[in-house]
Formats: sequence, structure tokens, C-alpha cells
Amino acid sequence: MTEHIDPTATAAASNDAPRPTQPAQPVHSALPTQTTQPALALSLPLVAIPCIFEDMVVPLKAALPLLDGIAQVRMFEDYTLDEDTFVARAEGAEAVIVIGVHITDDMLRRLAKTVRCLAFGGTGVASYVNFDLARELGVRICNVRHYGDAAVAEFTFALILELARRVGDLDRELRAGDWSGTSSVELAGKTLAIVGFGGIGQTVARIAHGFGMNVTVWDSRRGPRERYTEHDVTPIADMRALFAGADVVSLHMPLVDGTRGMIGDAELDALRPGTMFVNTARAEIIALGALVRRLERGDVPAALDVYYQEPLPMDSPLRAIDGLVLTPHVAWRSDGANRNLTKQCVEDVVSYFTGGKMNVVVDPEAA
Repeated sequence: MTEHIDPTATAAASNDAPRPTQPAQPVHSALPTQTTQPALALSLPLVAIPCIFEDMVVPLKAALPLLDGIAQVRMFEDYTLDEDTFVARAEGAEAVIVIGVHITDDMLRRLAKTVRCLAFGGTGVASYVNFDLARELGVRICNVRHYGDAAVAEFTFALILELARRVGDLDRELRAGDWSGTSSVELAGKTLAIVGFGGIGQTVARIAHGFGMNVTVWDSRRGPRERYTEHDVTPIADMRALFAGADVVSLHMPLVDGTRGMIGDAELDALRPGTMFVNTARAEIIALGALVRRLERGDVPAALDVYYQEPLPMDSPLRAIDGLVLTPHVAWRSDGANRNLTKQCVEDVVSYFTGGKMNVVVDPEAA
């Protein structure tokens, strides 16, 4: 059943003053639709999908039959960051699929009146929800894994290539009548330093070798030598030394207690002028303010896809830094990643209701 919803009823709170951590944003579709999966019995528990990116509607709908006979589904086919709208749309649900939304403590407390499982469409969700509060409230947190290794790695190299070959700048200059062009940086023979050597980091290394680059890595797991020889990379234990010897640095660490703020002024000061710096992981891996201080010197080309506050505020100092490439946290979004992500989200919810294997990040019962 597909039902059109009056947007003034579902998003009435969107006229409220923007909140500091998650400002109200306009809904992207003019008329939100709500899709409810046919239920065999009204007594089935409710799964809510309060909002979703437009390009994920089709793959998510394709996965919903996995919930047949297990749960009812209330799905809104638009995207909103308004907290009150999100919570209202999840009213009465036992499980909620969360994609691209930061769950504030206030939202979590309100959701926890009925919600016992939040299935996040992402791997690193520590910056999206308060784990300790979720455990205290009895809310299980699930994530998805390895759904977008290729997508993030490819996007990482798109950013590296933009910094090195300046395709976007050349396009703009040509359209403005400038045919002179300029020389750019060749990647072959350069050294790429990868911070974090999980699935994404390993995929980035494989792509780098295709460009003829040398690859060094900083790996928190400190695996056996075979782990590195297999991928033809050189491990370096000291991060400052890693940064000092690199022509390109790319971050691929998850955000956990041990990685929060792990890169500070000392590490960034080790970057040589001209070293390219890319972050498609999490902003909080870098100490607050340290990256802005380093980039404001103007000698390190950089590209960022993640930020301390998302969406990136209009008054962010990052917007004023010349030559800094900014993208809106989209490295993970591709057609293949969307299919993998949405299916895993639904599978996590199915497992929650049926007692199957789940990608559990926070399990209140294990506390």
C-alpha cells in the first residue's frame, strides 16, 4: 500500500529554529510518500524507516520482502534532518532503520519509549549515536559491514586525482576562456600513506599499485608480516614518520575511543609542503581544530568528505580555505553500495526479530 502524506502534517516542526548539531533541512521530495508493507496480521511488530535518500528507495524496497510475515513496515520515501519529524514518523516502532541521520541524545530518549533496535546504514556509527546511552536505555545498535569498501576506495582516488590533476579547476578555467592550462602532479612513483588497513584501506592500496605508487601503512592491528607482504605495502609504526615520508596521506580508520583525536598538530606538522591529504573516514579522528590550523597555512592540498558537524555549517572555516576540496559525505554512496547497505539493514532487522546473527555494535543484554 502506498499512501501520500500531507507534508505539513509530517514535517510541521521544520519551521523551528535550526538546532546546533542537526539543523532543520528542507525535505527533498515535494510530496513525501509512505510505503507500508502489507502485513499478514495487525499484531506484527512495526519497523519504521522515517526517511531515506532518494537513490536508496528502490534497493530498500527490493529488500523489504525479507520481512514478510515478520513485521509491518512504515517507510517514508523522502529525506529530512528535522528531529521532531523523524521521531514522529517512528512512533510505535520496535525497530528503526536509520540512514544518514545523527540520532541525538534527545531523539534517542524519545525513540526508546518503544524502539529496541536501531539498524544504521553505515559501518562507523560512533559519531551518529551515543553508545553508552543506547545501552542504558536498552536499545540495540546494529551496523552494516564491508558494504562500500569499493565505493569509498574509488571515491578516495577520485579525490586524490582531483588534487593531483586538478580536472575540476581546468574545466572551470576553460569554460571561462583560459586555454593555458597548467602542469599537474603525476602519481606514478609517489608514496601513498594509508592510515588504517582494513577492507577499505586494502582496496585503496590495490588501486594505488595500479597507478604505480608505493604504499606505506599505519595499522592499529599490527598484524603479522604476511598481512603486509600480501598487499605489497610497507608498515610504519610511527605516524609522524609515516606522514613525513608521504606524498599523499589517506585516512581509513574507524571512529572508536582509541582513534578519536589520534591525529593532532604534531602529526599534521610532519606533512611536507605539497603533500596531499584526504579524509573519507571520520572527522573526529583528527583533533578538533588541528586540521584547520594546518590547512590555513596553504601548503597542503586537501580533500574532505567528513566533518565534525554535518551538514557542514555555512560559517565553517573550512569553506574559506582556498584549494580545499569539500564533498558532502558521499564517498560511501554508489549503486552497488546502496544495494549492499539496504539489504544488510533489512537482514539485521530480520535477525533481531528471529534471533539470527546480527552485526551488533551495542548489545544491552551483553552489558
